[in-house]
Amino acid sequence: MAAPTLDDIAAALYAGPPEEFTAARNARAKDLDDRALAAEVKALRKPAVAAWVVNVFAQERAAQLGEALALAAELREAQADLDAAALAKLGRERRALTRRLAETAADLAGSRGERVTAATRDAVEQTISAAFFDPDAAAAVASGRLVRTLEPSGTADDIRDAVAGTLPALQPQPPRPPDELQERRKRRDAERRVAAAEKDLAAAERALAKEDEAVQALHDRAEELADGIAELEAQLEQLRQEADRVDRDRPAAEKRRTVAVEKNDTAAKAVQAAREALDGL
Repeated sequence: MAAPTLDDIAAALYAGPPEEFTAARNARAKDLDDRALAAEVKALRKPAVAAWVVNVFAQERAAQLGEALALAAELREAQADLDAAALAKLGRERRALTRRLAETAADLAGSRGERVTAATRDAVEQTISAAFFDPDAAAAVASGRLVRTLEPSGTADDIRDAVAGTLPALQPQPPRPPDELQERRKRRDAERRVAAAEKDLAAAERALAKEDEAVQALHDRAEELADGIAELEAQLEQLRQEADRVDRDRPAAEKRRTVAVEKNDTAAKAVQAAREALDGL
């Protein structure tokens, strides 16, 4: 069996109960035959509670953390090609993922009997967030040997100082074909064009529906007016026929009137003559 390294020993100590750290560290150093290694172990600093929570999560949920950090690396690479709206969406998703991981880490620490305060949970979330933005911070978190928490704005020296033992590199990702990034960009561009075309199509369909309604309204009005015209034309024909009848009947009526006038005059003269005869008696 290979002799334990400082990193091996530190990982075991930093995942143990925080209140037992000092005693466990001193006992482990005392058991070592390698005096130089024993001195290094004896010099290990007690981790902050939030750092211990992250260490427990990193060691017991290594696969889950590894997937999240791999996704973060891909997002860091891809975000240069994203527009403002996509970057905002990416930021919201990243914060949501960070919060979920921090909650899982806090729950895991709670199951070990450690009381995790709101401040500790915030520090855990801040440390995981730093790992999402910086590959060195990601390696520090994945090591499970944090002495203190990290900040997203921390320098390389800050990160190195926060890790007990050596600062490992993340597991290398499978090499990608040289043109994969270009292909992803082409696909994103094509997806944007499809989205823009679909947006234009939806607008065109709305405009077409509006014009269909306008045409149908005009069609209905045209039918209504045609019915009105037909009714008016029927009335006009009836009036014309009535006018023709009046024109035909008027000469006879006027002739009858002339005869009636003559009879009226004759009757009036007879009445006048009869009155004059009466007055002469």
